[in-house]
Amino acid sequence: MLVKQLNNLKHLVQDMTEDSLGRPLKDLRISITDRCNFRCNYCMPPDQFSNNHEFLPRSEILSFEDITLIVKSMLSLGLKKVRITGGEPLLRKDICTLISMIRECDSDLDIALTTNGSLLSKFADDLAKSGLDRVTVSIDAIDDKMVREISNSNVSSQEIVDGIIAAKNSGLKVKVNTVVIKDFNENQIIPLVELFYRMRVTVRFIEYMDVGGTRDWNPNQVVFGEEMRRIIERGIGTLSPVKDSQYGEVANRWCLEDGYQIGFIESISKPFCNSCTRARISANGSIYTCLFSEHGHDLKSLIKMGAESKDLTDAIAAVWGKREDRYSEIRQTITSKSKPVQMHFIGG
Repeated sequence: MLVKQLNNLKHLVQDMTEDSLGRPLKDLRISITDRCNFRCNYCMPPDQFSNNHEFLPRSEILSFEDITLIVKSMLSLGLKKVRITGGEPLLRKDICTLISMIRECDSDLDIALTTNGSLLSKFADDLAKSGLDRVTVSIDAIDDKMVREISNSNVSSQEIVDGIIAAKNSGLKVKVNTVVIKDFNENQIIPLVELFYRMRVTVRFIEYMDVGGTRDWNPNQVVFGEEMRRIIERGIGTLSPVKDSQYGEVANRWCLEDGYQIGFIESISKPFCNSCTRARISANGSIYTCLFSEHGHDLKSLIKMGAESKDLTDAIAAVWGKREDRYSEIRQTITSKSKPVQMHFIGG
């Protein structure tokens, strides 16, 4: 009985960790490297990230022990999910060791990873064995020429699809993310749905956003979710909205007549700031309270000065408690040009 009462009290304390707008802290995205083997124009355009680009030295990147300490410190604040991001996280040496360390923090923690999929075939089995629950793979086209044009790499779409198959076969839950850009890859929407429908893998289409790193973004490049749904209905069949979404879910889900679900992340046309539960840790250890933040709060320095778990808990709670970010809701009213942190630096 006493254990049950303590557990109930624990959940009560967790549910009370809210920002200034009443949003709880439940999700953490951790960038474990600022490096990537792709040079996508909307994230790491090659003219800015050439072969001579200086990435963070190893001494400035969070160690596995630092990352684990941060995760432990946030559990009492209500943390439910950790997503490993980059850059490309599979470039980080011994990533499966890190996932095992995070898993040891809490057996119930939902641990996910976002990847461009190019290295996934190699790592899928070990990722699953290390304690990873889910993987989200970014792929913006099926056409090889377009994949290579988007990523400025020599990777084929089949290599990415093979990674998705390997992840499924290893027992990982898999989703696919596709950024849709007007007059560029709309013609890939139907092929992507058809492929992942056959594989029974959920595909989510993302409205092109003005995130850090995006070059020359303007609203005319956005294909709204409503238009994407019309394309799918014309080419495949009727879509119906799925209404059992959870608080903090970023994708609006629709389904075909047989129940296959397709997600739409509509940050431009239907902002979801009012239910955002995400914090982000950059590769060099700063916490950001929004994807569009311009400045973070340095946690790595606290750790270097000897901060323990409780110290980090208090620091993060203080940062989150003052949070009032809602960029996507107010972007139309912002007159000065913002410079959000680079997306590869804090994950998408």
